[in-house]
Amino acid sequence: MRVARTRGLPGLLVALALAALAALWFPAPRAHAATDVSTVAAALRESPVYVDPAASAQLSAPEADALADKIKKADKPVFVAVLPADFPTQNLFQNLRTATGITGLYEVRLGDRFDARADSAVMSRSAVQNLVTSVQGVKDANTQLNDFTDRALTNIHGSAPASWGGGSTGDGGVSAGALVAVGAVALVGGAGAYTVVRRNRRRKEEEQRAALDRLRVVVDEDITAFGEELDRLDFHPAEAGADDAMRADYERALDAYEQAKSFMGAAQRPEDVRAVTQSLEEGRFSLAVLAARREGRPVPERRAPCFFDPRHGPSVADAAWTPAGGASREVPVCKADWIRLADGEDPAVREVETDHGRRPYWDAGPAYGPWAGGYFGGGLLPGLLVGTVLGSMMASPSYGAAYGTGYGDFGGGYDGGDVSGADFDAGDFGGGFGDGGGGDFGGGGDFGGGF
Repeated sequence: MRVARTRGLPGLLVALALAALAALWFPAPRAHAATDVSTVAAALRESPVYVDPAASAQLSAPEADALADKIKKADKPVFVAVLPADFPTQNLFQNLRTATGITGLYEVRLGDRFDARADSAVMSRSAVQNLVTSVQGVKDANTQLNDFTDRALTNIHGSAPASWGGGSTGDGGVSAGALVAVGAVALVGGAGAYTVVRRNRRRKEEEQRAALDRLRVVVDEDITAFGEELDRLDFHPAEAGADDAMRADYERALDAYEQAKSFMGAAQRPEDVRAVTQSLEEGRFSLAVLAARREGRPVPERRAPCFFDPRHGPSVADAAWTPAGGASREVPVCKADWIRLADGEDPAVREVETDHGRRPYWDAGPAYGPWAGGYFGGGLLPGLLVGTVLGSMMASPSYGAAYGTGYGDFGGGYDGGDVSGADFDAGDFGGGFGDGGGGDFGGGGDFGGGF
């Protein structure tokens, strides 16, 4: 029996030729993300910019380093991730924020698409949307990321996380002795640091409780005043002339009254009061609409309540007003205060008790920020309060840590860069990728849902 022998060199050449043909017919699969969300998050805790190996053509190493240096020098909590187009997008922002565990602004370049989300403690949802929209037409990744970052750094609150500190170790690295010394210091100081954190947290909770107790008096007055308005209304759903529209207005006013009482009963922190005053504002506008229908007048336009005292009801006009030591600005006023100002008289200002006697609410302390935010939410409040004591307080990053970001977004409870773990508002990171501001990634909120 003959034994088959290998063909030697001719056989090898045939094998190589077949391999080459296979490569032509069956090309290598395209690059996929070399990392998952946990890996991206771990990298961002160490540096503000992460570029996935499969997306390295989007942003070169020198470009990434320059962008990271810019963010570190600005000392702001801005996180940048450059990922390949096929990176999974389901709940991307929410999962990335959870895994990173740090309060801040997160921007992601996904292939040739871009989007961003942020904790409301560092940047409002509308601000993020506007910034994203402003760079959507930029195709070059380096230009787009730098343009967005430059604009974001000018108005983001908070500071960079401590984990970014220390800079590069250079070629020499870190000596074993240095690591041992650092470890020893960490062990000795760990217990002390934990004690300090607990003490600071306890003090903050006590301060918030005291602020809420003082604020509760004012809010209860607001709720009582609205209840008295409902009593004076003397409306009966079955009365002659009442129609479905009137009954719906009346029902909304009653619901707002009950909601305000319920929200106040459940309030644990000063920022919880915002929901109470929002409900009262809704209820008072419903009463104004009902009054117009009953009297045969046109339904009034939706306007902010009277700036001087929201209990006066919806405003009817804007009037010039100048606070003591401040600049003139236009504020919404009720009819009675509009007449007073036109006659050169002082408006009927809402005053509250302080340690220095009764003062206008805008000079009474930081806890009144959430109270005012419920009445004058969105972008209206900053312009009204600029130059006042409360306005100055609300503009500081420390205010956001204690009472939320102020101007209508009273959530978060952390400065940017703080480690909050999974304790954040998922609504800040919701929606589909591209929903942060006019992109093409899907619809939704800030940091949840699909990317």
